[in-house]
Amino acid sequence: MLDTAIKTQLAAYLEKLQQPIELVASPDGSDASRQMRELLADIAALSPKVTVREDGADARKPSFSVGRPGETPRIRFAGIPMGHEFTSLILALLQTGGHPPKVEAELIAQIKELKGSFKFETFISLSCHNCPDVVQALNLMAVLNPSVESVMIDGALHKAEVEARQIMAVPVVYLNGEVFGQGRMTIEEIVAKLDTGAATRAAEKLDAKDTFDVLVVGGGPAGSAAAIYAARKGIRTGVVAERFGGQVLDTLAIENFISVKHTEGPQLAVALEQHVKEYGVDIMNLQRVEALIPGEHVHEVKLASGATLKAKTVILSTGARWREMNVPGEQEYKAKGVCFCPHCDGPLFKGKRVAVIGGGNSGVEAAIDLAGIVSHVTLIEFDSKLRADAVLQDKLRSLPNVNIIVSALSTEVTGDGQKVTGLVYTDRTSNESQRIDLEGIFVQIGLLPNTDWLKGAVELSKHGEIVVDARGQTSAPGVFAAGDCTTVPYKQIIIAMGEGAKASLSAFDHLIRSSVPAAK
Repeated sequence: MLDTAIKTQLAAYLEKLQQPIELVASPDGSDASRQMRELLADIAALSPKVTVREDGADARKPSFSVGRPGETPRIRFAGIPMGHEFTSLILALLQTGGHPPKVEAELIAQIKELKGSFKFETFISLSCHNCPDVVQALNLMAVLNPSVESVMIDGALHKAEVEARQIMAVPVVYLNGEVFGQGRMTIEEIVAKLDTGAATRAAEKLDAKDTFDVLVVGGGPAGSAAAIYAARKGIRTGVVAERFGGQVLDTLAIENFISVKHTEGPQLAVALEQHVKEYGVDIMNLQRVEALIPGEHVHEVKLASGATLKAKTVILSTGARWREMNVPGEQEYKAKGVCFCPHCDGPLFKGKRVAVIGGGNSGVEAAIDLAGIVSHVTLIEFDSKLRADAVLQDKLRSLPNVNIIVSALSTEVTGDGQKVTGLVYTDRTSNESQRIDLEGIFVQIGLLPNTDWLKGAVELSKHGEIVVDARGQTSAPGVFAAGDCTTVPYKQIIIAMGEGAKASLSAFDHLIRSSVPAAK
């Protein structure tokens, strides 16, 4: 099951086990069970501290549990955790075996203090790059707190359950049988939802913070670069973000980041946060900003929690989000057939009919990927022609199960109350309304800047972007901006980093000049 190189790496990891662990399989007669047996046998052969049994009684088959001998296991994998989930398996082995997790001591204590019974079920696809973070977070919570159970369920292997629960997007998490959350979630976010008093305590701490020299709003590439450049000047620097990493967390392959041939968004996000932390920056994560009140000498940033942060200069780096169609039915059927990530959710539509909205590179790439999974793809483009690179268009047109419709305006998502059943569009050449029967819609029509909360505080362009000059200065003195939320062209990671550094240097220059007394 595992090749020699992986076995060598895994054996080195398993040397870190401090306690014995037991893997208990619940097999059936399927080929997937055979693969599961081979995987568990390979793992057990690499460490004397790992044993395997095949007398499990889990109702989901194939599946296996990870636990300590003599104890009721609290971590289960209903599927074969390879692909993106292989790291989830390795961490479950190590943490169950006593290897300390890389988590703040305060968060560990918070998890251990959770009261109640928490049975989590996480539905995933092995191609989903967002799913492992959720699985790993819940597995660690199960290791730390005996009241927590966590099971990863591969939707491709347990199709009947996916159909019964009408799951059409991953990851989706159930807690005690009820939907708990959908999409990427960090362990901090999960714990905050369970610990109802956490938000109030956090708001009190934030309100008590001293004034920052530089406060960065947003923790993506631009915000990270800005924070590092500011902290290196030896000034008091803070970062407040709804989720550190920003849109990078939703990016799969990154192959144009100069000097790094290939990386993935979640890996880059981790590297950014680690780099920022090296400079002692005050990172305030999981905080949604609601308002900016510019001042003559001190600016105020108001948070959804009710807290207010103060800073002498502010750098806005709030990034962007997926643009939506804004048609009837879209909101109602989000995660019920309306999706934004073909890599994550594509496997759930195997053998079904889907549409891709958007004829740029993202849309055409999504259609190509989906064509290898689903029965049929209809690509819909508003313009009279596709805008993707020629090589991508050639590939798309070579596929037998793809139909391309141009000059089409999407007008409605239809459904039966539970899931998507079709898409209505207007033919812009004939002005006639048309309907397509399908089960999934993947929206790939670009980005919108996260700047709605800034209206009236700084100047915005007609597209909602923050207007900045060559130094990253906004219309409000002492307030700067950088990255995808600004008017700077070409929304690229490397450009956002450069703009973040520039805005930070400009903020430092502003601090120096504003601290010098005016000449008499």
